[in-house]
Amino acid sequence: MVHYIGIILDDKRYEQIKGTPLEEKIQYIFGGALKMLVVEVPEDKSQQILKAFDRARIDSRGFIEDLPVAFKRALFEEIAKAKSLDVIDKVLERLPEIQELAKKEEEYIPPPEIE
Repeated sequence: MVHYIGIILDDKRYEQIKGTPLEEKIQYIFGGALKMLVVEVPEDKSQQILKAFDRARIDSRGFIEDLPVAFKRALFEEIAKAKSLDVIDKVLERLPEIQELAKKEEEYIPPPEIE
């Protein structure tokens, strides 16, 4: 079964994908107040993610939730670089690095980067 990860787009993230084919894949949620990209994750990759992060869970919609900020940040970085949503393998290659960053989040959640 396929699961999903939703990546919320703020203005800075939106600018990174604006004008690319990804722009057509944006979903609007909460009456259009938020923009989101949805990444499909195959079952075997979902299980790998759930094993890597204790708090991660699959909700009733099939979305993988409660992922660390570090994971979602890495996922968006790969999406922006590849201009594609088919990047879950690239993110999983970085899993040890992401897990180390996620451990630090238990002590301190990093604020969003604002320029």
